[in-house]
Amino acid sequence: MYEHPTREALREFVAERDWAQFHTPENLAKSISIEAGELLECFQWGDADLASARDELADVLTYCLLLADRLGLDPDTIVTEKLAHTRAKYPIEKARGRSEKYDRL
Repeated sequence: MYEHPTREALREFVAERDWAQFHTPENLAKSISIEAGELLECFQWGDADLASARDELADVLTYCLLLADRLGLDPDTIVTEKLAHTRAKYPIEKARGRSEKYDRL
């Protein structure tokens, strides 16, 4: 199975610092939420602070990858599976150009 360099780099970074002990699923999920709030701040007053948004998005993605790793889940697999499920809920012929929730299409 192909390993992604980013995931390997994150594992190495965490191991070097002995931080895995702090990376419970609950703590990682909290960190995702906290960093997502910081990402939202970049857009708070209209014009995006793109440099800050880039850094905050990287933090969100980092914690998401760490959580997936901790739970033994492959991010590519779970996103692909969820996309297939969402495609079924939002068929093109009903959803194209519309923002309604699937139960209102």
